[in-house]
Amino acid sequence: MVEIDTSVASIARVYDAMLGGKDNYEVDREIRDRIVECAPEAMAAARDGRSFLLRVTRYLAGVVGIDQFLDCGSGLPTAENTHEIAQRVNPDAVVVYVDNDPLVLAHGRALLDADERSHFVAADLTRPAEVLADPVVRAKIDFSRPLALYQIGTLHHVSDEQDPAAIMRRYLDALPAGSYVALAHLFNPRDGSELAEVAARVEQVCTSSSLGSGWFRTGEQILRFVDGLEVLEPGLVPVADWWPTGPRATPLGLSQRAYVGVVGRKP
Repeated sequence: MVEIDTSVASIARVYDAMLGGKDNYEVDREIRDRIVECAPEAMAAARDGRSFLLRVTRYLAGVVGIDQFLDCGSGLPTAENTHEIAQRVNPDAVVVYVDNDPLVLAHGRALLDADERSHFVAADLTRPAEVLADPVVRAKIDFSRPLALYQIGTLHHVSDEQDPAAIMRRYLDALPAGSYVALAHLFNPRDGSELAEVAARVEQVCTSSSLGSGWFRTGEQILRFVDGLEVLEPGLVPVADWWPTGPRATPLGLSQRAYVGVVGRKP
């Protein structure tokens, strides 16, 4: 039986609430509503993040030919999960999800029963040595061949005191040449603009609530997480602008511009 503390917000459940999912509680929806009050397009930004994952996965599995994915901080299953996207392009693609949320763990166990090429590891992504040494990771991911590492919507929940750049360095050092990293992160230009003001207000809501995390960083800080990689065009951009499927019908809202993504290749 999975024990869930419904008095404290969960990163995975708040994100699920942002996507309009049902695996969340009142405490999670309250934070979602406070975020939306500060940033009306925040739920659109969350959907942009899922679309970013879809386009990146389709590109890596289809165009590049990557057939193994290590998805850190995978969150609760929703429509178009990494394994579904990758295996639609390549049925032999292997996906290992990593998360430590109890509710995600319950869904992860169900996922193990449902798909022999999709696996779940209950681990803390801020402890890369433990993640990389996990028996499931070692058995299912072949580190002698290129793979894709996902840190989509994860590192902005890692404080500066935890040194997210050092955490990423451990992951990057373990990747073989030809591997790819996809990263999405909350962004604050810190330039006195309206975007910077909105980012600061949302950060205050996230970090002062029971969620306890959700730090917005500058573009320079975010790019340090992929230091040494060959950054693919168009570089670090709002996730909605990473190779969209067509011309934009409406301008991006401030919240959507505050969620950025980047994909890099290890030479």
